[in-house]
Amino acid sequence: MTYTPKFIYGVRKEGARAKDYELAIQWLIDSGILLKSYRLSKLSMPLIAYQDLSAFKLFFNDVGLLAAKSRLDSKSVVGGNTLFTEFKGALTEQFVMQQLCAAEIDYIGYWTNDKSTAEVDFVIQHEGEIIPMEVKAAENTKAKSFKLFCEKFQPATAIRTSLSGYRQESWMTNVSLYIIGDYFGI
Repeated sequence: MTYTPKFIYGVRKEGARAKDYELAIQWLIDSGILLKSYRLSKLSMPLIAYQDLSAFKLFFNDVGLLAAKSRLDSKSVVGGNTLFTEFKGALTEQFVMQQLCAAEIDYIGYWTNDKSTAEVDFVIQHEGEIIPMEVKAAENTKAKSFKLFCEKFQPATAIRTSLSGYRQESWMTNVSLYIIGDYFGI
């Protein structure tokens, strides 16, 4: 099973509905434990006006909370346990969300196409610009959905973050994970 931060009520409990969880989720957000990122229905300013309130992802406010809650031992993370390959993507996305929040980005959402067959991990509004961001947990930088997004919407700035080094390409910039915070000035 692949971990995803997308919250699907029926996965948590068969037959569950929004009303069963919305107060608890809002309490966790208000207390600062969880962060919420909405799917965007349109890519126009301001992004907050185009968030789809029925589709969202939940993140902890700290990557350590996700690791602790998942009971992930440090040996798996540091030692490169083969069982850890799928979950490291979730931890990496969590880390980037945490860095974006620390950088006080104006708005953080995500994008999927109409059929939900393509997804961009983050679409942010920062300093008057809409910027798509793809998160990769390793040096493998293949990102078909991200490339599709960039070809379709032609953003002025597009960022992929990965373990690869910093490099500027004609259509996007790869920013190393360890400097993503610096890229946004934190």
